[in-house]
Amino acid sequence: MKQLAKTKVTVRLRKAEDREEWYVYIESYPVEVSGRKTPQRIREYLNRTVKTVEWDKQRTARTDSQGIKSYKPRRSDNGIIITRSETDREIMLYADGVRKIRQKEYDNTDLYSDAENLLAEQKEKAKEDFIRYIASVAAKRHARSSKSIMINWERTIEFLKSYSKGRLVFSQIDSRMAEDFKLFLLAAPLGGGKKGILSRNTAARYFSIFKAALKQAFIDGYLTVDLSSKIKGIPEQESRREYLTIKELNVLAEMPCEKDVLKRAALFSALTGLRHSDIQKLRWKEISLEDDMAKLHFTQKKTRGVEYMPISEQALQLCGEPRLPGQLVFEDLPDPSWISRPLKKWVESAGIKKNITFHCFRHTFATLQLSSGTDIYTVSKMLGHTNVKTTQIYAKVIDEKKNRASQAIQLESLKKRAQ
Repeated sequence: MKQLAKTKVTVRLRKAEDREEWYVYIESYPVEVSGRKTPQRIREYLNRTVKTVEWDKQRTARTDSQGIKSYKPRRSDNGIIITRSETDREIMLYADGVRKIRQKEYDNTDLYSDAENLLAEQKEKAKEDFIRYIASVAAKRHARSSKSIMINWERTIEFLKSYSKGRLVFSQIDSRMAEDFKLFLLAAPLGGGKKGILSRNTAARYFSIFKAALKQAFIDGYLTVDLSSKIKGIPEQESRREYLTIKELNVLAEMPCEKDVLKRAALFSALTGLRHSDIQKLRWKEISLEDDMAKLHFTQKKTRGVEYMPISEQALQLCGEPRLPGQLVFEDLPDPSWISRPLKKWVESAGIKKNITFHCFRHTFATLQLSSGTDIYTVSKMLGHTNVKTTQIYAKVIDEKKNRASQAIQLESLKKRAQ
């Protein structure tokens, strides 16, 4: 026998057929009984009868075939049936005491049942595949994110498959497993036929995605403990942000490139700080002229943030002749995978020995802005960074330049004295 939620226990009366007495019983409803499809009323007779019940003439219980009405008993504010004799009052108090006991039993059983159901549900979830779950989280969370973000989630899933030999259920996930996976990533091969292991920063990125999935699994009830808050991430190494000087930019501006749209887009990135993905999808309707100042109004592909950005007259010139509002500004700009060769050829033809990628033009914008005295918060906003800490890496580059500059002027007399 099992009660349903909100089972109510009530003291009731039933008329004796051959005399003016009423049997006292406890009724519980609704109650689920094994073997029965519908909820049942459970009656428990107390072997007690009462004779002096007060009836409520305003509340009809039923009307028989002869039109004779019966009424419901009057009840006190506490719900106890009112009787006139002292003996009957004691019986009703006794009945109410039994009712309270039964109600508490049902209420407690209800709580235990909820706990049992939760435990059973948790056991079922513990059997589910975490790798399949993380794939569903990626699809739901990043349905409209950039391709690079989805690739990072997909790569994380591939490494989880490699680590777990293809299957990882939630019951296997704990702090020790997470630490093992961290070590696995730090020594994982690059894949794709490439030699070497993942860089520390790449491993850190994949592990942070793993932690994000653990956090969501805790929210969704697959994990009873928030492991993501207990596990430390992989500290990233500060990577060098390669950039171009003003002089190098001017040399590149004079140097022809086999893909003119690539040259214009790269220089546009250096003058605005826009990413390749945002430049590639930029349309003429997102450029407006207000008080002789050109402005961009667009949604960043990576962060989904809406940006309002003024651009210089030179940046506007790089866009070329205005076209229809829906047309791309930098039409036929190749994807990143097709840019490396012509970009490298263009940079080398300018005599620049640095390893320059398209993203370096964005680094160039940030570095030159800070070098010229633009405050870091303005630069951060212009880059579309959600956290100024991301911009601080460029400030460190400027500090290095200042340190070198401080040693540039040397007095010979002091050098001799130091020797």
